[in-house]
Amino acid sequence: MENCSIVTKPALHLVGISYCGPYSTFPDEAIRLQTEFLKRKHELNDASKSTVLYSPYFGNEVFATYWACYEVQHLEEVPPGMVQFTIPEHRYAMVACSNKRIGEGYEQLHTWINEMRIEKQENAVSLELFYIDEHHLEEEPVELLIPLKD
Repeated sequence: MENCSIVTKPALHLVGISYCGPYSTFPDEAIRLQTEFLKRKHELNDASKSTVLYSPYFGNEVFATYWACYEVQHLEEVPPGMVQFTIPEHRYAMVACSNKRIGEGYEQLHTWINEMRIEKQENAVSLELFYIDEHHLEEEPVELLIPLKD
């Protein structure tokens, strides 16, 4: 599990759109949501702080809420249909993988968390960070982050 580690992320100020539905609709709905959001990126003008697509998510045994967001400075006016929110600073268990191997990445990360006897913070959001290349590479780097108890 050499590509698993613990990282601390500062508070993230995000703007984006969300989808909520049963797990059976994923990953198709997540991909559709990200595609829709990327088409609307221009509505943020120059407010976006990076090219990283943030996908915070939270779920229970039946369904999940999944977001497609960009990190921004605080916006006075949020584009229609978008929401602005802040995720507080957290420590995360992290694994690097690619968009083609997200399932394997999660398996590896959950195994590592169990082996290290680290406790997840159940009420905090997990994150998927997509490092999207404007040249539309088929395989993109992704970081999967699961929040940890302090």
